[in-house]
Amino acid sequence: MAELKVAPPKSWGHSTVHTACPLDCPDCCSLDVTVERGKVVKIDGSHAAPSTDGYICGKVRHFDRRVYHEDRILHPAVRKGAKGAGHFERVTWDEALDLIAERMLEARDKFGSASVLPYHYGGSNGVLTNEFTDARFFRRFGASRLARTVCAAPTGAAAVALYGRMAGVSYDDYEAARLIVVWGCNPSASGIHLVSHIKQAQKNGAKLVVIDPRRTPLARIADLYLAPKPGTDLPVALSLIRQLFHRGQADLQWLASHATGVEELRAAAEPWTIERAAEESGIDAAAMRQLADWYGTISPAVIRCGWGQERNRNGGGATMAILALPAIAGKFGVRGGGYTMSNSSVWGIQAEKVIDVPVQDSRLVNMNHLGRALLDYKDPPVSVLFVYNCNPVATVPDQNRIIRGLMREDLFTVVHEQVMTDTAAYADVVLPATTFLEHYDLAKGYGAYHLHLVQPVIQPVGESRPNHDVFEELSVRLGLTEETLDLGECGALLDLTSRLPEGHAAAIMAQQPVIAPGQNNPIQFVDVMPKTSDQKAHLFPAEVESQNGLYGYAPDPATDAHPLALISPASEHTVSSTLGELRPSVARLKISPADAHPRAIADGDQIRIFNDLGEVHCEAHVTPEIRPGTVSLPKGLWKKSTLNGFTSNALVPDSLTDIAGGACFNDARVQVALLARH
Repeated sequence: MAELKVAPPKSWGHSTVHTACPLDCPDCCSLDVTVERGKVVKIDGSHAAPSTDGYICGKVRHFDRRVYHEDRILHPAVRKGAKGAGHFERVTWDEALDLIAERMLEARDKFGSASVLPYHYGGSNGVLTNEFTDARFFRRFGASRLARTVCAAPTGAAAVALYGRMAGVSYDDYEAARLIVVWGCNPSASGIHLVSHIKQAQKNGAKLVVIDPRRTPLARIADLYLAPKPGTDLPVALSLIRQLFHRGQADLQWLASHATGVEELRAAAEPWTIERAAEESGIDAAAMRQLADWYGTISPAVIRCGWGQERNRNGGGATMAILALPAIAGKFGVRGGGYTMSNSSVWGIQAEKVIDVPVQDSRLVNMNHLGRALLDYKDPPVSVLFVYNCNPVATVPDQNRIIRGLMREDLFTVVHEQVMTDTAAYADVVLPATTFLEHYDLAKGYGAYHLHLVQPVIQPVGESRPNHDVFEELSVRLGLTEETLDLGECGALLDLTSRLPEGHAAAIMAQQPVIAPGQNNPIQFVDVMPKTSDQKAHLFPAEVESQNGLYGYAPDPATDAHPLALISPASEHTVSSTLGELRPSVARLKISPADAHPRAIADGDQIRIFNDLGEVHCEAHVTPEIRPGTVSLPKGLWKKSTLNGFTSNALVPDSLTDIAGGACFNDARVQVALLARH
């Protein structure tokens, strides 16, 4: 393979370095970063990737605030004092790694290798810093396996079952659509580069429909806005399918050639009349009929299916029903017709081929059950917890139980992190991690169709190190490799690119974004076909295991004591919990006037949100932009952003979605009461 010709700038004077953003967003933007005297002074979007076109979000534009934040972890440290107090004493890297290796070996000798639990997600990491060297390390050790299901598990399973993760409609082609349905998705907060194409489509005469419990920025300019109760997207979608069949607008000829399970899906949808679905979802029946009429008669029509509808007990079934709609109505085969969800699979980067170490037959832990794992698992107990690429105290259900588990004196917790997060405060050892501006990586878009090289623009701040270096060092200490490969990041990147599909490596080494071959603007069922065994849409995939029965509906878990549905959508301030340290003020709960006034709550009041799992104190934002019966706190809040140090996840049960074991964040049912007048 040719020599990799990428490296940090040799001169640390004034320079502009080309890199890319790997944070958890569909757009995967190309960046130009200005560096002066070795310090980042400006972050801009570049024009290297067509969809970025020089424009980036404010979160990334100001990412240097995290790089140089006062809470940045600068050196390895060990806990001094009580767990959770956040008091640490500086040590060397050798001392920290020796201690970690010693405790992992002790755990293996006493309880077995599965007593070590790696805990990570990696949505804001690329291919090199997630599921590569780290996966090799923990597999070789024999640690417990982690089912990484906190996000996208039900939607991913639904997409695989129906279409085998077929490539979706590109951002550009939304301008060709005449009907756009944005369902469970808020591109204005995540995936901003789609917004301009939607607006251009509207200028071209397209109708826009938004389905979301909150009035998002796109909902404000939509031709039709539907606000379902959380957890009721499934009956809404099934009622649309039923209506298409009953009105003769199902494309039976197309279905006969390109789909299986048609009659089974039709039977599952049959009980859901428009009237019944409207009553269950809280949507006006006339609005639902309008949507059904438009979707049955307007083409090209495209659905932007997000992840909001998956975060409840019916999330997998809801996603399958939504994704089935373009097949039922015959919307494929034309530019601007079909659906978009996640395009991450188009790169052909298969984790197992990259990791190249067989999966061990060890215990599998669902990451949504972290609290249970820490407190209840006994055979073996979790003795060592190694957290990286995530902040579970801020992002995982049943926050109080997780915190109780982290307080165990017999638990040894390692956290490899960029800043002192809520989770890092409970660590026994903290290790300083590099940001994406300080290491190499490969970032792949899952909305936009490009794959980028991420390269360091500055030297690592303090003593921070990337995951690759940490796990290689530990591999040597634990005897998992005879000697360090000493690849360094460039060597590791070469190792990784050698495993990529043919043609990708050359572009990566030339520092050019890779555009998915033949798929920059694919037409579904013309340029790309389902990756199912027969290249057909499997509309009733009987092999899918569902707690509710396939397309079965579980009713609302609300009670008289806790009647309000709490949701925690993505915000414009953070990427999940990343950048939560920068939130300037106390979080505010969005609550409708219809729910606030009977509770004597006014805008700005201090309030208490509670259920049997816990309570959160914050401020009220009384607004008609949230539907009655639903309240909303932002996703990824840190303890510092509320009045009592707990966030929405303290109120979220650790129950699992109907398929794929996902998190049910939107199944939190709460009561809200006044604490103090503004």
